[in-house]
Amino acid sequence: MKRILHVTSSPRGEASNSNKLGNKIVEKLQSRYPGSTVTVNDVVETKYAHIEAELLGAFMGMGEASAGRHSDAAVEQLEAADIIVISVPLYNFNMPSALKAWIDHIVRAGKTFSYATGKPQGLLKDKKVYLAIASKGVYSDGPMKGFDFSEPYLRFILGFIGLTDVTTYRIEGDGLVENAVENGLASVEIL
Repeated sequence: MKRILHVTSSPRGEASNSNKLGNKIVEKLQSRYPGSTVTVNDVVETKYAHIEAELLGAFMGMGEASAGRHSDAAVEQLEAADIIVISVPLYNFNMPSALKAWIDHIVRAGKTFSYATGKPQGLLKDKKVYLAIASKGVYSDGPMKGFDFSEPYLRFILGFIGLTDVTTYRIEGDGLVENAVENGLASVEIL
């Protein structure tokens, strides 16, 4: 039995290819680990505040603590999860701002990373991450590969907080490549 956290970030809800792919990953995980629990965090619906002075003050223990309540809850979800699935639609070559706001809430000194040893050390350990990336273009290979800024950034920032076991699945080229959605969903294998 595993505790699965599914982070979704598309305003398109069930019509979203990234959500479809993330749901397929979760379905395969539940099949592989019967009895697993799933917590869904729709970061569009949660409306994480973008970084501003009051929020930074809450993160540093100065100012109104309630300003950091979404952040504290997001960090608790990550700490409780064994497996994290992040559904990422590619907009303008990167992730949506709602997902970036969530990241700004979970990358917290003393909570998810530390400089106690003099260099950055991620504090979240022994967790598996799956990225479910969907795009209209093809970015995993070919001439557009360098224009996908979401996967490299996500791998870096997740690794910074200790989440280094990352597997990516993609639905890409929907509208350009025949059976793009079906092929992306069929690619999901959980070993």
